Amino acid sequence: MALLLLPAVPISVLLGSALDAPGGLIGRVAGVALLALGTACWLARNDAHSGAARGLVTGMLLYNTGVAAVLVYASLGVGLCGIGLWPVVGLHAGLAIWCVACLRGRRA
Repeated sequence: MALLLLPAVPISVLLGSALDAPGGLIGRVAGVALLALGTACWLARNDAHSGAARGLVTGMLLYNTGVAAVLVYASLGVGLCGIGLWPVVGLHAGLAIWCVACLRGRRA
């Protein structure tokens, strides 16, 4: 919700830089995407063994892996660094690992 309502604040905490007007728009788009993903996962929470739930977990795996990779690149490749960057990288990496564990558990 923070990305949707006030994108400059979480971006500043993550990357240590301010947003210009187009960046704020991109931050809001990311906020809407996160809200949509969260809603889809919440609505599928009782369908743990369905193909749709497997698709959602796979999508979340892709999302969390991608976000972690982009944020690592932002720090190591571009040189951006905010106080929340590495904790958020760790959070997304942990969520990706959790998604893998969930997908492996469903195969058994």
